[in-house]
Amino acid sequence: MEINPRTVLKQIFGYDDFRPLQEEIIDRTLAGKDSLVLMPTGGGKSMCFQIPALIFDGITIVVSPLISLMKDQVQALRANGVKADYFNSSISAEEEVNVINRATNGEIQLLYLSPEKLISVSNTWLNSLNIKFVAIDEAHCVSMWGHDFRPEYTQLKILRNSLSGVPFMALTATADKSARTDIVEQLGLKESKLFISSFDRQNLSIEVRGQVPKKQKLEEIRRFVVRNVNESGIIYCLSRKSTEEVASYLESAGHSVAFYHAGLDAEERERVQNEFITDSTKIIVATIAFGMGIDKSNVRWVIHYNLPKNLEGYYQEIGRAGRDGLPSETRLYYNMRDFMLYSQFADQGANTEMQKEKLKRMLQFAEAKSCRRRILLSYFGEHLTDDCGNCDVCLNPPEYFDGTVLAQKALSGIARMNEKEGIFMLINVLRGSHNAEVHAAGHHNLKTYGAGQDVSFTDWRDYIIQLANQGLVEIMYSEGSALKITSLGWEVLKGERTIRLTSPVSNKEKSRQKIKASPTVDESELNTHLLTELKKLRNSLAREANVPAYIIFNDKSLNAMASAMPVTENAFLDIPGVGLHKMEKYGTKFMEVIQKYKSVDKPKKIPTTEITFVLYQEGFSPEEIANKRNLQVTTINSHLAQLYAEGKPVELQKLVERGVIEKVRVAFDELDRPHEVKPIYEQLEETVSYGEIRMSLAIIMKDE
Repeated sequence: MEINPRTVLKQIFGYDDFRPLQEEIIDRTLAGKDSLVLMPTGGGKSMCFQIPALIFDGITIVVSPLISLMKDQVQALRANGVKADYFNSSISAEEEVNVINRATNGEIQLLYLSPEKLISVSNTWLNSLNIKFVAIDEAHCVSMWGHDFRPEYTQLKILRNSLSGVPFMALTATADKSARTDIVEQLGLKESKLFISSFDRQNLSIEVRGQVPKKQKLEEIRRFVVRNVNESGIIYCLSRKSTEEVASYLESAGHSVAFYHAGLDAEERERVQNEFITDSTKIIVATIAFGMGIDKSNVRWVIHYNLPKNLEGYYQEIGRAGRDGLPSETRLYYNMRDFMLYSQFADQGANTEMQKEKLKRMLQFAEAKSCRRRILLSYFGEHLTDDCGNCDVCLNPPEYFDGTVLAQKALSGIARMNEKEGIFMLINVLRGSHNAEVHAAGHHNLKTYGAGQDVSFTDWRDYIIQLANQGLVEIMYSEGSALKITSLGWEVLKGERTIRLTSPVSNKEKSRQKIKASPTVDESELNTHLLTELKKLRNSLAREANVPAYIIFNDKSLNAMASAMPVTENAFLDIPGVGLHKMEKYGTKFMEVIQKYKSVDKPKKIPTTEITFVLYQEGFSPEEIANKRNLQVTTINSHLAQLYAEGKPVELQKLVERGVIEKVRVAFDELDRPHEVKPIYEQLEETVSYGEIRMSLAIIMKDE
């Protein structure tokens, strides 16, 4: 009987529908054809090879350089009743023998191998396996143009040639056009089809903050962590020293935090990583060595303490937040010192010019004044027609002007130079420069020579970067950073579309710009108590099985249970992420908790402020109340302010410093006593939280 991919999707993994492109990719693989799959982190890449593996009558080999990811994926597959295992340097000789015996006896459906191990056993027991399919994850590692080149990946072409009748699938979350071509060639893929899924992770908010002094940056991060209390997060730093400093700062403020870098021994790194995966530690401060291959679905935020060295790495790192699809935050801090340090590193490494160009592109993103999501997606070849509305630029839009004519001059220059020159040559041509290189190339004879001589060099550079950020041009690093016009760019050049640009901002103006924080709102309290009980059960089961909690069920599945409250097997199977195996293994226990919750006669819903008041009367601090209620501290402070205004016995004066109250009083009067809190928050340059402002206002108004 032929097994249908949709049946596997539902019965094994518990989902009703495929994400975009997944089904087409799976069907192509089942037809025996090669594919190159580009999907963002958390976009569903693993399902593309796991489902064919469960349909093929034989074994699937999955190549991955990430030991932690192998372990995570194998645990998740086993939790769904799938026969999976891994073969890498982390297992003992005895375990190796066991894996080999099970693989050769046909007892494994998916076998994960590191590229080093695969190469070392390629002429031994691997030859005896009934291999029906090979998936190569993190495929960008094979390309010199990728951001994480690994020489051992280049030997995988030998495996492709030895398994001529077996379909191969290369998968990556980060590869520009140069790297994509290289991947196909280096791996020897045959007539492969390129699948590019949308890289638009709409659940991630994007914020960038530039030139923030160290002391202020640390304090901003502390406030950010308080606002996201009890949520898992990662802070990426440039140096080992910084990871330890930031971790120490947050730990002294009472947060659950650890640092991670290559200077720790392997045992310590594994311990830190495992404690983060199992939620024993909430925050990791790390160099970029951390996170590769961690399939933790409930990371709610990612902060970059320094400028990343390229957009590929940045995108992959922020992609570790919100893999369950729930709203998550990202924030990037940068300064020119970061840029100079990375430039020095690039001088000492391979592909110096390419690495420097990518670093410049990263800085251009950080300094951009247009929708950041559009810039990121454009870099990966995807072009949005509208701004995202979920980044700092969209929330605080700059003033635009019609830049169509300027854009057409630049695009015309690129076209007349046959798309073979970079930014500096283009600017010199537009400005009518007498540069020797311009004359040597004959570009002084072009119609566009001198067409933009009234615009300064730095302003032209800013405008061209905006064109790249908006998806009108692409920078081809494999062709000497030549500028290429996209289909969108051709539309503008032909007069079929207009384009808006922003005026360049001076460094002095830039330093005065502030990012406005949006006020926090209460989270939904629908069945909050039930959700808490379901999480307790999940954590208990996870400890028993010695696996991360999200392996049992992820947060999205638990939220759906708390909302739908299923108490029959069919209803429980309708919950996303619940397959037959998990239904049989865990269904009864979770439904018992839900049934118990439903059978209790619940009183009318108590106002949220009353619940806070009861806990306050029991002696709990605002932070402790926030932890107990799974709410933000700012929300609890707002409750206490409201209770104080209503005449309840709340000692607000003990919760907010006198100096803070006076600051708020001055700002309140200067702004002519506004009805909203946000203007005061901005007037005080974000140094006082919303909750503190509300408490201060309650005291001020009552004093009058």
